[in-house]
Amino acid sequence: MAWYTTLDEKVSSYLPDLKWLHDEPLSRHTSFRIGGPARRMALPHCCEQIVLLMGLLDEAGIRPLLLGNGTNLLVSDAGVDTVVIKTGELLGAIERSGETELKAEAGVSLARLATFAWKQGLTGLEFAHGIPGSLGGGVVMNAGAYGAELKDVLTEVVALFPDGVRTLKPEELQLSYRHSIFSEQEEAVVLRATVQLARGDSAAIKARMDELMQKRKASQPLEWPSAGSTFKRPAGNFAGALIEKSHLKGTRIGGAEVSRKHAGFVINTGEATCADVLALIDRVQQTVLRDSGILLEPEVKIICSDKTGGF
Repeated sequence: MAWYTTLDEKVSSYLPDLKWLHDEPLSRHTSFRIGGPARRMALPHCCEQIVLLMGLLDEAGIRPLLLGNGTNLLVSDAGVDTVVIKTGELLGAIERSGETELKAEAGVSLARLATFAWKQGLTGLEFAHGIPGSLGGGVVMNAGAYGAELKDVLTEVVALFPDGVRTLKPEELQLSYRHSIFSEQEEAVVLRATVQLARGDSAAIKARMDELMQKRKASQPLEWPSAGSTFKRPAGNFAGALIEKSHLKGTRIGGAEVSRKHAGFVINTGEATCADVLALIDRVQQTVLRDSGILLEPEVKIICSDKTGGF
């Protein structure tokens, strides 16, 4: 009997209210609009469902793929033979838990969290207004923009580890540029997080959010599917500048193209495959290495395994 058939039966028995999809195309769930089917996809509506589901998966020896809003992910055209847990669909609760403190579930988008803060008259999350990813994914990669990062406001993260649910303080999160403790401990699942903000003028907060959004629209190819910045910022330089200096703007392989608007973005012009994007990433890396001696490191998370739970 196939692993997923046995798991279907257990999920039906122990988690009858869990939204459980079969052979769901991941192209529907990633900002790149690329990716074959997930053998099974779970869309939990509460943290308790995640805890129970992870227990079932552990018993079955299945290592799941965790997905927030899928904004920093490139998935194989063949799909993934495992369970994808998408938190960015239904885990969206936000509450004001103190005078300047907000608590939110992992599936809340950073943009929505920033808007909530603005409406509460709280400043500190304006930088996140245009970031499309989820809070959970943002914690994992310490998301940031325009000189600010989540590490500037995070005060607590609740996550599920193999040994149980733990509450982590900032000093335990190991936050640095595009890195956290979860970068190495991929078996952990961020459930919720708390941010500490400050009182501010709502009009000024909104004006700053609008200013940053206009900067994004003017400089980034938001009209095309992509995973945001394709490469991490190398020390003392900028990936986009190095790529442009190597005359790679507009370079295309299949349906994947180095954006003519911002060289740091690889975009899907409509029919790009994972193979197209990977080939273009490799060409950019090799060309920039030849021209500048710098090997660019992908910021996008690449999922290409065809093995159950092999991520």
